[in-house]
Amino acid sequence: MRPNTRYAQCGDLSIAYQVVGAGPRDIVYVPGWVSNLDYAWTLPRLAHVFDRLSAFGRLIMFDKRGTGLSDRNVGYPTLEERMEDLQAVMAAVGSERAVLIGTSEGGNLCMLFAATFPQKTAALVLYGSFAKGLWSEDYPWAKTREQAEEELAQIARDWGGPFDLSNAAPSLSGDAATGEWLAAYLRNSAAPQDAIALWRWNTEIDVRDILPAIHVPTLVVSRKGDRWVKRQEGRYLADHIPRATFVELPGEDHVIWAGDSDRVLDEIEAFVTGARPRSTSERVLLTVLFTDIVGSTALASRLGDREWNALMLRHDEAIRAELRQHGGTEIKMTGDGLLATFQGPTRAIQCGDAIRERLGELGLTIRAAAHTGECERRGNDVGGLCVNIASRILGEAGAGEFLVSRTIHDIVVGSGTTFGDKGERALRDVPGTWQLYAVRSIQRY
Repeated sequence: MRPNTRYAQCGDLSIAYQVVGAGPRDIVYVPGWVSNLDYAWTLPRLAHVFDRLSAFGRLIMFDKRGTGLSDRNVGYPTLEERMEDLQAVMAAVGSERAVLIGTSEGGNLCMLFAATFPQKTAALVLYGSFAKGLWSEDYPWAKTREQAEEELAQIARDWGGPFDLSNAAPSLSGDAATGEWLAAYLRNSAAPQDAIALWRWNTEIDVRDILPAIHVPTLVVSRKGDRWVKRQEGRYLADHIPRATFVELPGEDHVIWAGDSDRVLDEIEAFVTGARPRSTSERVLLTVLFTDIVGSTALASRLGDREWNALMLRHDEAIRAELRQHGGTEIKMTGDGLLATFQGPTRAIQCGDAIRERLGELGLTIRAAAHTGECERRGNDVGGLCVNIASRILGEAGAGEFLVSRTIHDIVVGSGTTFGDKGERALRDVPGTWQLYAVRSIQRY
């Protein structure tokens, strides 16, 4: 449940903060770039991060000066001034000592605070953080000034529109709904010129000299393929902060709420509490449904960004309506398609066929695939061989086809669904050969 927003006074400024949970330790979460406390809760993935953190501590969050619900138009804040914001919030909630969790640029504030106020810092957790904002010979992983200027120009040009997730969250790249959410989140977090100024300010950060002065327990977490902050930057932090622990996890996403966020949160919980959490995953029998649009790249190029994005919104709305109708669970939109799960194959077939028909009314030709098997369900995501098989079956489908595995074919006998035999296929990276069938007609209830 979204908590109440309160305000701490830092000189003449009001700093917005929220407190969630009442655990045995205080945890201060510091986001990167810009934020909006209220709007953050509207994305289930981000709300899940807050819920996990508040499960093992009293979670304290705030909007830094110039952003979100805190006072705006405050000029060009320094790390020292933002450190004053953090002190004001901790004083307002009666926190004498806290675990600091900094993501991306928020990590730089946390590093300075930990070095300056070790008596107030129980531990330091850095996720996707960096020591220096711009490239240099002795720090070759950061962006060059030219690359930073290109990013600033893109932000100025595209501000307010759907956010390109290809670098921030490539696992969600093309997910129109999340791109729209992030655009709205940014609009509610800062004015365009303030956001650009803060981004430029981030590039000037260099905290390398203070790293040896951090003497609190420290965990540095990086994702191996992070496209914004390279894993070498995380390694650099761990190598220069005395006795820091470095953990490298799989994935390409930079934002903490994308990809397998539970894997990241498991590492944080284990470090903070000293006990690794019980597995949040479970193995269950599910039917997995994949769809995608045939020729989407050419169609997007022909339509242009504005018309394509509008069409994708209608695409997503139509799919979600059918999922509700047939009891399916959306796992994620894949940009031009869907990954969903069902408790049984009959509903999955009915839903896939209905999606095929409904999207055809929008002028979209799709292909679909389904398979039933044991899946690993972890938070809001699913994985395992069943998902891989369904994905590979989709690659065998032609335009307008809906292919299923023999497993589904044999389970739904008597359901009124008829199939066409598509023969045995070798599926990439899947052992053996697989008998496939094409859905011809179904009996809807």
